[in-house]
Amino acid sequence: MRVPSIGWRRFLLFLPLLFILAHIISVSQLHQDSIKQDGQKRQAKKFDHLVLGPAAGEGFPNRLQCKGTKALSKIHHLASSTAGRNLPAFPDQIGHRESVAFVTVFTTYNSTDKLTNAQSDDLVTVGTISYTKVERSLAILNVFINFIQVTMPESNVIILTDPASKFSLSRNGVTIFPIEGDYSRDKLMLQRIRSYIAFLETRLHELRDSQGDVTHYIFTDSDVAVVDNLSQIFHAYPDSQVALTFRNNKEQPLNSGFIAVRGTTDGILRGKKLLEAVLEAYGSKFMKASRMLGDQLALAWVVKSQPNFDVKRFTKQQAFTEQIGDASVLFLPCAIYNWTPPEGAGQFHGMPLDVKVVHFKGSRKRLMLESWNFLNSSSDVSDMLCLVLKSGRTKYDF
Repeated sequence: MRVPSIGWRRFLLFLPLLFILAHIISVSQLHQDSIKQDGQKRQAKKFDHLVLGPAAGEGFPNRLQCKGTKALSKIHHLASSTAGRNLPAFPDQIGHRESVAFVTVFTTYNSTDKLTNAQSDDLVTVGTISYTKVERSLAILNVFINFIQVTMPESNVIILTDPASKFSLSRNGVTIFPIEGDYSRDKLMLQRIRSYIAFLETRLHELRDSQGDVTHYIFTDSDVAVVDNLSQIFHAYPDSQVALTFRNNKEQPLNSGFIAVRGTTDGILRGKKLLEAVLEAYGSKFMKASRMLGDQLALAWVVKSQPNFDVKRFTKQQAFTEQIGDASVLFLPCAIYNWTPPEGAGQFHGMPLDVKVVHFKGSRKRLMLESWNFLNSSSDVSDMLCLVLKSGRTKYDF
């Protein structure tokens, strides 16, 4: 039998020590990771009150300048004589009325139980009002409507919802529109596209009785604040049937929280067909992201798959039009039409003076309610936007 060499015997003697050393290193690494995660949790703490920070964009031209919550420069639309009103009809459509309607999808889950059996630890207080989870969603929806009725008082709001959803909302200029479908949390983004398509189908049938009147549609999330008149989209770009918002993001250049469709028969048909292409791509390619982002990934896939489409145009904050399938699509920069602090285009350069839509994504829901309360007390949109700008990077308890 072969006797192990001295070197091998030394190795065998040290082998247990190597295992012990590896175990010590592993435990140490685990401890460091735990400390790091705890630190991240502390950093991600959500606040139950507004926290003002520095206003991004200080000193940059064409950006909102603030001193505290006082605007040193006013946003452009306040000086416009058309602010708060829909623009007049096209010259060749004298006698025909044009309007804009906002369309959003909203539903509730187990609303009856939660409204009647609210737990104290489920309540969130904003100002002097406390909300349950369901009441928070309804409060956001009401503030969404409030901003529209202040900025564009002649516009209507249409809420697409699950027929089984139980919530009460009685307001002038607001229509509840039930559409059958799967509104479960995991399928809500997929259902949203389906509901948009079903809604446009009903509009096509109604156009026969419209007597020449035209209603343009803007499909948005309900956590947006419209702070300027958006009628000009349909007047400044009369050859576009659909409008989308873009940002300089390689994987998700398009945000589905804002989709405009021209209210003519041709516009609705082409907009519906574009959404059907998005739905098909969603179902065949992006179902793994069905709970979140699947619609945006599908929308980007449909657009970028067009021959000769130049994705470099997404890196510039300038509106442009492109033929996508059968539709002439207007691409609008998120920095103006879908501005979100601190995500998306312009996040490190402040708020453009011509911002028209503020999107309170994710943890910014409290900020949306606080902003509306602030506007009620100040009646100054520019000052309110300073509040948003200085508070937008903080995570709140919504």
